[in-house]
Amino acid sequence: MSTWERLAELELEIDRYELEPLERDVSSGFHRLSTVIHVHGGGQEGVGEDVTYDGIDHDALWAAGPLQDLAGRHTLASFAAMIGELDLFPSPPERDASRRYRRWAFESAALDLALRQAGQSLAGVLGREPRPVHFVVSLRLGDPPSIEPVRARLARYPDLRFKLDATSAWSEELFTQLIATRAVAAVDLKGLYAGSIVDQGADPLLYRRVAQAFPDAWIEDPALDEHTDPVLVPYRDRITWDANIHTVADIEGLPFQPRMVNIKPSRLGSLQELCNAYDHCEQHGIGAYGGGQFELGPGRGQIQYLAALFHPDAPNDIAPSAYNDSDPAAGLPASPLAPALEAIGFRWAA
Repeated sequence: MSTWERLAELELEIDRYELEPLERDVSSGFHRLSTVIHVHGGGQEGVGEDVTYDGIDHDALWAAGPLQDLAGRHTLASFAAMIGELDLFPSPPERDASRRYRRWAFESAALDLALRQAGQSLAGVLGREPRPVHFVVSLRLGDPPSIEPVRARLARYPDLRFKLDATSAWSEELFTQLIATRAVAAVDLKGLYAGSIVDQGADPLLYRRVAQAFPDAWIEDPALDEHTDPVLVPYRDRITWDANIHTVADIEGLPFQPRMVNIKPSRLGSLQELCNAYDHCEQHGIGAYGGGQFELGPGRGQIQYLAALFHPDAPNDIAPSAYNDSDPAAGLPASPLAPALEAIGFRWAA
């Protein structure tokens, strides 16, 4: 039985839903907005989080309120089909990817509600044993780039490991300083973005320096062209993909089969697509690791939950949300995170 087949016929009853706005300044230098979807029915509540990046899209949602008619009895499969047909944006989103993010918020809330109404946990329904979750902290190093964001966090958390966003502005001195930390688990080349604040063009010199400086680190999202591909051919066993993974077809369409891919539930959007991606990776010997989207609410715990079930030992970019603060406080949980699954539903206990 496939992962999706274990979930598809779960039943849920919905009376209404509510929206909860969240906001916070995060380490990458922007003011993050998100929206928690609270779905109510049968005396229970399910939650999910919309991680759409553009504040204007959250503002429009909050102003419009809960417009969708979700009331009634559903299975997860029929609910997902209904959500897939609805326009969840009161006005067109700033970017099309946001439609997947919002869909995930509603479907994850429905999953949580269905499990709670059934008195079951996701781990139990899937027959998977949760294990401690290893995590890394995703970080940009500023403009101009500096070792200080890494040093400040290591001073408080000496065993912390990082996924760093590399840029062409990284100096030889910075490379030397980063090598000395022995704390770089992955480097994100951001080569697949266009028109975003994190764009980093194809740079064969940067790619070579990254691959050679961090021989044990994963190399995420290079922009492969006639100049960069030859540079990275010797390091293909460390190349991973993230921003271009929305469906199983995207994994199948990669230029070569990777050892690892980043599975972001919100980027895939639907529960069925997420389940299919997990199954595909297991069937083809492809590792997976989790990725976050600066979740502020229950969404972060939900991706930690999934990591505990599907890829606990990977370099999961799903550190507790407080690590994304510009100055993380002392006393945060260390990696690996002990499983903190609530007895029923799809939630990681706070």
